[in-house]
Amino acid sequence: MSANAIAEHHLTQAVARAPDVVAHALSQTPKRPEVISFSNRPEVRGFFDERTCSVQYVVSDPAAHRCAIIDPVLDFDERSGSTATRSADAILDYVRKRDLSVDWILETHPHADHFSAAGYLKDVTGAPTAIGERVVDVQRLCKALYNLSNSFPTDGSQWDHLFADGESFQLGGLQGSIIFSPGHTLASITYVIGDAAFVHDTLFMPDDGTARADFPGGNAHHLWQSIQRILALPDETRLFTGHDYQPGGRLPAWESTVAQQKAENVHVKGQDEASFVKLRMDRDRTLPMPKLMLSALQVNIAGGRLPAPEKNGRRYLKIPLDVLDNPAWD
Repeated sequence: MSANAIAEHHLTQAVARAPDVVAHALSQTPKRPEVISFSNRPEVRGFFDERTCSVQYVVSDPAAHRCAIIDPVLDFDERSGSTATRSADAILDYVRKRDLSVDWILETHPHADHFSAAGYLKDVTGAPTAIGERVVDVQRLCKALYNLSNSFPTDGSQWDHLFADGESFQLGGLQGSIIFSPGHTLASITYVIGDAAFVHDTLFMPDDGTARADFPGGNAHHLWQSIQRILALPDETRLFTGHDYQPGGRLPAWESTVAQQKAENVHVKGQDEASFVKLRMDRDRTLPMPKLMLSALQVNIAGGRLPAPEKNGRRYLKIPLDVLDNPAWD
């Protein structure tokens, strides 16, 4: 069997195992509504990246002058192959002006539409990086996708901490907790900090619906179940989404509430699991893959670290050809 055939076989096996892996993990999650504390209300500042429609966050306890950075973007121009740190530096400038200390650099999942700046921000701030513990499943899947060498670790060691479902953490005087929320990816988690939940690519703004579930390892049934866990939070919980595609040309927006999502979300209101899954899968079949997906995933499964320089001192991305089943073309 050729090397290409072996890699394709490993990828097929990894994708086939993905639903069972997540279904087992979801079966272990608490069935009760999440309990959160509103005794402290964090300050949240969103940073909208126009190139990728991504939203990055600084969430802070102003009294303690402590903060976390969530889902930071490393700028990448796919036409020229250039990278830059303008978006991350804008976050750092905000942190400095507010006299905040960075306690965490948090990622909700390995992103497919932008490069992560977690590695850069760790180098600058010294703060620990963290992601959900199921990132190891995405790493295994992507190791086969890119035919990476055996030396590439798939144990999540590229991050300082891997969060489990229901795990708690501190941010100054604020209590944080984790909700495992797969569907968009195998590894997606939601960060609940005080009365704020950072829901990444599950719920978008109500007029924009929900995230796609057709990436390798994605699953519309799991996405519906994750959304139900998020909507089990108290109605007044503030929800902060990971993207905003500005339907109708409106201005970017990224904050809603549980009550607002229940009443207004165009993909969730009036749906049950079966109808949602049909809606989501029908829509996903019409969507082209994100233009940076095959470029970004190889960086993001490495904790936001670019590929190591080769002998000539330059870095190179690896793009697998014809590995996605019947993708829609733009």
